[in-house]
Amino acid sequence: MGWVVLMFSTPLAGLAESADDLNVPNGPVILTVSGNIDHTNVGSDAQFDRAMLAALPQHEFETSTPWTEGSSHYSGPLMRDLLALLSPEYDAVHVSALNGYEAEIPVSDFNDHDVILAMAKDGEAIPIREYGPLWVLYPFDQDETLLSEKIRFRAVWQVMHINVL
Repeated sequence: MGWVVLMFSTPLAGLAESADDLNVPNGPVILTVSGNIDHTNVGSDAQFDRAMLAALPQHEFETSTPWTEGSSHYSGPLMRDLLALLSPEYDAVHVSALNGYEAEIPVSDFNDHDVILAMAKDGEAIPIREYGPLWVLYPFDQDETLLSEKIRFRAVWQVMHINVL
């Protein structure tokens, strides 16, 4: 029985050393989370490399977007799962992109919809020139109300920093 428990805990084993701290990234940092967080690994921040984000439970959906042609298959951790790992309570997040774009997203978006931090498109890492490496992505095809201007402005691509408010 003990090895069964170990087997199911292995994917997350590299993510946290203890209940209070995260492992330090081994690869290039692609995401920094700061602000109202309880679990950190570099000073008061939580930094993630691709492997650490991939170790989180992954969620996937197929959707079209207002910025891409056709429908594609996207995958990555749910935003609510990533934030639950770091902070027990928050009201919103402020997301910053590599290109300087910023948006504030209320917690209700993550509770009401399966918003992911997309890391892959059609099974491949998303390159910067195609909105990667990380994209706050809504399942646009699952609910037509997600195509509103307000929601489109929250679908930040080229994500590099999340400040938890």
